[in-house]
Amino acid sequence: MKKLGLHWQILIGMVLGILFGFFAAEMNWNQFVIDWIKPFGTVFINLLKMIAVPLIIVSLITGIAELKDISKISKMGGKTIGFYLMTTVVAVTIGLTLANIIQPGTFIDEASRDQLMAQYASDAGGKILEAESQKEQGPLQPLVDIVPDNFFKSLTDNGKMLQVIFFTILVGIGLILIPEEKARPVTQFFSGLNEVILKIIDIIMLIAPIGVFALLAAILVEIPSFSVLQALLVYALTVLAGLAVLIFVIYSLMVSLITKHSYFDFLKAIAPAQLVAFSTSSSAATLPVTMERVTEHLGVDEEVASFVLPLGATINMDGTSLYQAVAAIFIAQAFGMQLDLATQIMIVLTATLASIGSAAVPSAGMVMLVIVLGQAGIPEAGLALIFAIDRPLDMCRTVVNVTSDAMVSTLIAKSEGQLLVPDVKEWDDNYPKN
Repeated sequence: MKKLGLHWQILIGMVLGILFGFFAAEMNWNQFVIDWIKPFGTVFINLLKMIAVPLIIVSLITGIAELKDISKISKMGGKTIGFYLMTTVVAVTIGLTLANIIQPGTFIDEASRDQLMAQYASDAGGKILEAESQKEQGPLQPLVDIVPDNFFKSLTDNGKMLQVIFFTILVGIGLILIPEEKARPVTQFFSGLNEVILKIIDIIMLIAPIGVFALLAAILVEIPSFSVLQALLVYALTVLAGLAVLIFVIYSLMVSLITKHSYFDFLKAIAPAQLVAFSTSSSAATLPVTMERVTEHLGVDEEVASFVLPLGATINMDGTSLYQAVAAIFIAQAFGMQLDLATQIMIVLTATLASIGSAAVPSAGMVMLVIVLGQAGIPEAGLALIFAIDRPLDMCRTVVNVTSDAMVSTLIAKSEGQLLVPDVKEWDDNYPKN
């Protein structure tokens, strides 16, 4: 009998998790789910986070060393950053356009606004304080933050992914610059270790359906009251409409026109990564899955994927940028403010830059949103208006972030002539079978 595809297994786990979560909430089994179901989801996320940093290190070193030419790094790096910035600007523009047309902020009445402000004031205050500490830093602080003072300390913090990438790129460049006979043992070691880590990812994905079941069941028993969420429905639909335009229109056109490949095949190939992104709300945690799907199921050469994807998980946040644009307009409209064209253009620029500095972890976009609101002169306390529905939207925008990373890696591979025939590997390929 044909084995059920991984994306179908994960999808079934998600559906069962949602149904069980609704049932548990109705039966008031909240504490049971938190104590006995949620830990399986936490274990799944921890496994992915555990392997993410080793994957970045070995795949980047292997990929860069195989380029054998520093000029190729600068060429590929320029293309990658160019594509990422372009898609981010498009995402913010789409968000602003939809928010101005739909005007979601006008649908929230004063009573709902006051209720949300009172209920989530403390949560918003924490994010505001976190953002204030970032705003107090100098204009070149992001540049300083890229360079680690202690590489091993950076390895213990997924929020410092850029520092890990910076050091790893230096190691790769160093391997290119030394004699090949001296570099060969190091590159062979990392190449073999890369194969081991990819196999570990295959093993971790065996429990993905259980992990996403547990994560979604826990989210549904922890979600705020649905009566409050109804006031935010139009805002949520505006964000979801923008995300849908990105995935099914913008990305579809780019993949179809540039690679000449079927966009349906593209989505089918990365579906497991999208579903894991939805469940974990973390581009960094999803990176191992994204890497595996892009290389084995889309045919992107490893030297391209190992460079483009870790960078994308850190600086490319299309979904987050679109959400920030819609949220800024929504909060402004809820407070009766009218934003002129110049202010909205500044929102595009600020949201684009903020997305680059946003960590690839759940709800990091909230902190960056405070900076966007402050720049536009919108009351930062309005953050409390969207807290109730942020987690479900965070899950959706992470799907877009991961899809964009996969798309750009495919486009770069095509432009470099390194989009190969997919070679799918199973977790037990080399294990003797009786």
